[in-house]
Amino acid sequence: MKAVLCTSLDGPDGLVISDLPTPKPTANQVVVRVEAVGLNFMDTLITRGAYQDKPDLPFSPGGEVAGQIREVGRDVVGFTVGERVSAYVGWGGARELLAIDAEKLVPVPTAVGIEMAAGLNITYGTAMHGLLERASVQPAETVVVLGASGGAGLAAVEVATLIGARVIAVGTSEAKLAACRDRGAEILVADRGGGDLKVQLRDITEGVGPNVIYDCIGAAFAEQALRALAWGGRYLVVGFAAGDIPKLPMNIVLLKGCDILGVSWGQATRRSPATHRAHMETVFRWVESGRLKPHVHAVLPLDRASEAIQSIADRKITGKLILQP
Repeated sequence: MKAVLCTSLDGPDGLVISDLPTPKPTANQVVVRVEAVGLNFMDTLITRGAYQDKPDLPFSPGGEVAGQIREVGRDVVGFTVGERVSAYVGWGGARELLAIDAEKLVPVPTAVGIEMAAGLNITYGTAMHGLLERASVQPAETVVVLGASGGAGLAAVEVATLIGARVIAVGTSEAKLAACRDRGAEILVADRGGGDLKVQLRDITEGVGPNVIYDCIGAAFAEQALRALAWGGRYLVVGFAAGDIPKLPMNIVLLKGCDILGVSWGQATRRSPATHRAHMETVFRWVESGRLKPHVHAVLPLDRASEAIQSIADRKITGKLILQP
């Protein structure tokens, strides 16, 4: 079978196409014929050894997949050959065949395209975990999404909107932020780091401040957003796409009576796969009903994996990039 392998920690330059043996399932696994692979910002990091998970070389990038079950392990129940499934796998997805633990699988409804299904687990799973489980967002609350036009941010905009929140989308490009308005953001804020984000957010909320910050980027935006937060607000630490990990002043946390909450979605799925599956079943129902319309930026063949990951690193993508083995 064909697979994209990261043979050195040089980012996209370290990727090659290789032939690997056909995998066999263990008793509790299935082998999936991978029809689509979702790429994420984490792929730009893991291929450089800069992600919190550091798999041994060589490994395949691609943390989420969708396809059809080809073979079922002897102890697996509830899944059959030919069934369409999706899964979060951490890494290793960019290949034609993949053995996956059955507990990680989520059935894909017939009405949901397989390319779309491949790009839902990480971004929408993170948004569901962060907004519902960690922040307990309520209808009519104000949610600010930092880095709103990227894959993770756009998913948070959509999920927060479906919950019934008022969404303020913050990004660095007016053109990219337009996609956020199309998906429910009420207010768009283009901030390239030179303005005072705290003042803008306080003005928009008439001095009260937002209830929730969903921070995908970190860096200099973080402290300004924290200072804008309403009394008793919740600050969700989702990721550091801007590169720098911020050091937040704890006196602000005290004065605002607010919470800083880590959104470690990968850990959460490993600890409670059933909760993740329930969240994804909700996401699939939203897609089926037309309430959620995830944006796929492009679908590329497996041999363009290097180009795809570089495009994500260069911030050229709105929504998700999908590889198709």
